[in-house]
Amino acid sequence: MARSSDPTRGRIVAAASKLFYADGIRAVSVDAVAEKAGVTKKTLYYHFRSKDDLVAAYLSARDQPNLALFQRWFDETEGALPDRIAAIFRHLAKAARHPKWRGCGFLRTTAELANLPGHPAIRIGAAHKKKFEAWLQATIEAAGIAGSSELARQMLLLFDGSFAVVLLHRDASYMETAAEAARALVQAAQARRVKAATKRRTSVRRAS
Repeated sequence: MARSSDPTRGRIVAAASKLFYADGIRAVSVDAVAEKAGVTKKTLYYHFRSKDDLVAAYLSARDQPNLALFQRWFDETEGALPDRIAAIFRHLAKAARHPKWRGCGFLRTTAELANLPGHPAIRIGAAHKKKFEAWLQATIEAAGIAGSSELARQMLLLFDGSFAVVLLHRDASYMETAAEAARALVQAAQARRVKAATKRRTSVRRAS
């Protein structure tokens, strides 16, 4: 098996990524990927044992770049935590208005492979979502907000739910609504933190 750094392999993955994201994995043949990559079918199978391996490589190639993009949107946004998390959704809304936008490649691939729960691409998709959830949890926890695990899950549900609804209705404003819902959830969690801290201080003063 060729090394992952092989330029030919990279060209094949890039071609597969464009085709799979645009048309779906079942609609795109190995022959179509080979043609777009400018290689023979034999060369493609030298680098990938099967189409399943190619699909897994397609999602693997999206993993870190997508996570890095979400984190960059967060880092580049000024303001408090609710604003910075809401910004991720707002950037997604902007992306969803592009004519070539086709939703979340991880969710779409999972839907196409729903009857194959052990497929490597599904495991990669699940791991990607868990990484994003873990990053959200760590970010919320770093802000000193209790219940970071539950709040991160709520963010992920809004995140993937908005992907699904926008893809269905082709209306990016649903992501903007999700942004406001995310903002409200984080603000409520912050308010509970302040209330709890105030209560503790009051209790300490009374005890002294």
